[in-house]
Amino acid sequence: MFVALEPRRLYRQAAEQLRVLIQSGEIAVGERLPAERELAERLGVSRPTVREALIVLEVEGLVQIRMGSGVYVSPKAAGAPKVLAADDSEAPFEILQARCIIESAIAEEAARCVDEAGIQSLDVILEEMEGVLENSERALALDRAFHTAIADIIGNSSLNVFIGLIYDKRASPFFEKLASYFEGPHTWRAALDEHRIIRDALAAGDPAAAREAMRMHLTLSQKRFSESFGEEPTREE
Repeated sequence: MFVALEPRRLYRQAAEQLRVLIQSGEIAVGERLPAERELAERLGVSRPTVREALIVLEVEGLVQIRMGSGVYVSPKAAGAPKVLAADDSEAPFEILQARCIIESAIAEEAARCVDEAGIQSLDVILEEMEGVLENSERALALDRAFHTAIADIIGNSSLNVFIGLIYDKRASPFFEKLASYFEGPHTWRAALDEHRIIRDALAAGDPAAAREAMRMHLTLSQKRFSESFGEEPTREE
């Protein structure tokens, strides 16, 4: 039924294999798909890769994700599928990993040249973010502002543009759908607390601490998006 995948754009390959099974009727309309853990084992990929594949299929209208219950084949799957272009966008977890690598280095460098004005700029953003945790759209904008403001500290406009561009890749339909399940006031509160740790490391002029604080923040962001859809008890990987 399932074939192990080669390590090339795995989430797209996983989505294609599941799409074929659904369209052939091997997984019937209304049927619940195997749990993430089982799919990951059968396909020979990680659970985040399976999650990305399921998000692709939901954006295409082939499955319905029901938090706390599982993933089901949508009645729409019986019609002509809306298959998205293979190069439509990077996978959400690829984007988060790239940000972790790049922004950790930027935070380290920023700590070497930070001044009072740079810290004041961060403080203004953090204070405003504190008051909008219930407003996901505004919290997202301020989250972006915080990360680009750290690049501003270095005084390299190209870095600011680059960070903005990679951040804005989360506007893809896949990332937005994934975020709709896992982002909310509680995750914005966690992000705000992590931002403050980064801010303090920068204010202390500690490059190693700033790098680690940013790395930890974006690693925890990945973990928040890796929570189960709720169809099985959570266990340690």
